[in-house]
Amino acid sequence: MSSITIAIAEDNELALKSILKKLSFFNDLSVMFAAGNGTDLLNKFISQQPDIVLMDIEMPIMDGIIATRQLKEQYPQVKVLMLTTFDDDDKIFNAILAGASGYLLKDESAEAIYKAINDIYNGGAAMSSGIALKTLNHIKSTAPALPPDSQSVLSQREMEILTELKNGLGYKQIASRLFISEGTVRKHIEHIYRKLQVNNKVSAVNIAVNNKWLT
Repeated sequence: MSSITIAIAEDNELALKSILKKLSFFNDLSVMFAAGNGTDLLNKFISQQPDIVLMDIEMPIMDGIIATRQLKEQYPQVKVLMLTTFDDDDKIFNAILAGASGYLLKDESAEAIYKAINDIYNGGAAMSSGIALKTLNHIKSTAPALPPDSQSVLSQREMEILTELKNGLGYKQIASRLFISEGTVRKHIEHIYRKLQVNNKVSAVNIAVNNKWLT
């Protein structure tokens, strides 16, 4: 079985040891390296590109949100899972806008972190339950509403994919369910984002729900 390769960005030694201990229970996870801040992380990425980064937020020199944004610009294929003690709305929202695929609190169990890693590795998203509720409420309060007839800008296939995103399916699962390739799913999602003028699936789903295209 091939391993999912991981990097950890964490400046607190005790927190790093705790994360490493939790990951050590799973043979299909392989930690490539750890970094003490965002700058250190980006420097190490020059020679090693793991599949997933577990990213702290509050770090010296360069914090996790800035590091996530720069990392996604340079290495768009890499998935970022925020792993932090902070659950305030602004940090959650800014992390998602920066390109994070998930947001977990550090006190989650080893099993929850393992599941989140696998979910985002397979094209899905992952959040602690309380974080997900905060995110949806925050986006609902700030996302612009589109005119009721704006559903017509989306094709039937795009609406089908948007429905599956709302149901929490990842790209591979959507491709299997709709009998299309994963690349086709990604292309449709790019079109959805462009038409709805958003840059993440949570915002796209929220617009559809607010306008009663989806229930």
